[in-house]
Formats: sequence, structure tokens, C-alpha cells
Amino acid sequence: MRDRLPLIAGLVLFVVVVLSMSVFTVDQRQYALVFQLGEIKRVITEPGLKFKWPLIQNVRYFDRRILTLDTPEPELFQTSEKKNVLVDLFVKWRIADPGLYYRSFGGEEAKARNRLEQTVTSGLREEFGRRTVHEVVSGERAQIMERMRKRAEDDASRFGMQIIDVRVKRVDLPTEVSESVFRRMEAERKRVANELRATGSAEAEKIKADADRQREVIIAEAYRDAQRVQGQGDAKAAAIYAEAFGKAPDFFRFYRSLEAYKASFRNKNDVLVVDPSSDFFKYFKGSGATREAR
Repeated sequence: MRDRLPLIAGLVLFVVVVLSMSVFTVDQRQYALVFQLGEIKRVITEPGLKFKWPLIQNVRYFDRRILTLDTPEPELFQTSEKKNVLVDLFVKWRIADPGLYYRSFGGEEAKARNRLEQTVTSGLREEFGRRTVHEVVSGERAQIMERMRKRAEDDASRFGMQIIDVRVKRVDLPTEVSESVFRRMEAERKRVANELRATGSAEAEKIKADADRQREVIIAEAYRDAQRVQGQGDAKAAAIYAEAFGKAPDFFRFYRSLEAYKASFRNKNDVLVVDPSSDFFKYFKGSGATREAR
């Protein structure tokens, strides 16, 4: 019995090795292809514990998640206006048929990426060549992306791939074109600014003229009202004076003479040449005669 222990241990070890070579697991993020003598025997798309023939069969795994193709450098395209634009884009894709994918590219992802990049860039070059810079940047950008997605999907399906999305991250102009565009934009903005300034100046002059007209009207109306009030006051004052002075005519004449004296001799340098017998000095004479009588 003891002589058979090494043999039993060897058999057990052999069975364990064979089982380990026969069992493999497939992750939910993977596809698995089982090959036998270089030919695909099974395509495994469901995760779990799987079996294969040891030694004569081998397994290769492929990613079933969504992958990203991102161009390292912006691609140069030409619009219908013969203007160059730099386009930075990315593609979202996944392996839909791992068997067809392997037969198309030998399972090398780099070849699949090169094929996708060629398909997308050639399609974009054709789409951009039909449109102007404005249409590419904003006008028809969504339409271009949808057309490109369908076109890339038709091409990729022949190789076992599925295109999820095609997007342009940004569209830039080369340096020399950008400077030209910026100069045109600056000139256009200056033209618009000058038009706005001219319009504003005209409106300002119009508002100022209207304000001046209203001011003149208000001043004229105020002066008219003031003159009317003043005339009414003067008329009322004259009526009061006439009534008051009518009750004492001598006092009125005396008061008027005093006002005349006051206005005539207001300054020391005033000179008045009048006949002494004039009525102008009547009250002077009367005042002197009254003093002599006293």
C-alpha cells in the first residue's frame, strides 16, 4: 500500500492540473473566445465558470465595455470655402460580435482603432468639404455628427463593432486664419459700435432739442403768467392808490413831489438846472414861507 502512495499522489496531482487547465472564468466585463488548434470553437458572452478541453483548446478575452477612440492631435480639414480648420474629435464604440471582430483584426485593438479613425476622418473630410466654416461650427454641427455616426456604424458593423457616438470636441482655426477672422470680427464690431454711437448721438441731440423746446415753452408760459399776475397787481395797486389819493389830493401831490425830489437828488454829484420859479420847487417855497411865518 505504501508503495502505491506516490502513484496515487501523482494521479491526484495530474487530475488537479488537468482540471485547472480545463476550467476558466469569464468576467461580466469580458467576452471569451475558445480556440482549438487556432480555430474559433465557441464564443462566450455570458459570465461565469466555463470548461474547455485542456492542452488542445485555449481562451482569449476581449473587453465588452464601451471604449473610447480619442485622436491625440487635432485633424486638419478643409471647408467648402477652402479654409482649413482643426478638428478634435472622439468616438465611443464597443465590440458587438467578438468572433467577427477577431477574424477582422486578429484580436488586435490597435488595428480596430486605426480602422475606425480612418472611417471617421474620411467621412468628416467629405462632410466638411460640403459646408462653410459657420455651418461646421454652429449651423449644422448636430447633423454632421448624426450622419457621421450612421456612416461609421455601417462600416464598423462589417467588422463586429458597434458605434455608440461620434462627437467633435472643438473646431479651431489655424493661427493665420484665426488672426484674419479676428481682424474681420474686430472691424465688424467697430463698425457696429460706430453705428450705435452715431444713433445714440442723434437720439441725444433729438432729446436735447426737445428738452430745450419744452424749457422755452415753460419759461414763456411762466413769464406770461408772471406778467399777467404782475399786471393784475399793478392794476389793483393803482386802483388803491387812486382811491387813497382821491381822498387827499393835496397829500398826493405833496407825496409825488417828495418822490421826485428823492429821485432827482439821489447822488451828491447830481446837477439839476431848473428855473427857481418853477412849480418843481413849489413845496420848497411853501416850506420856507412856513418857517419864516413861524
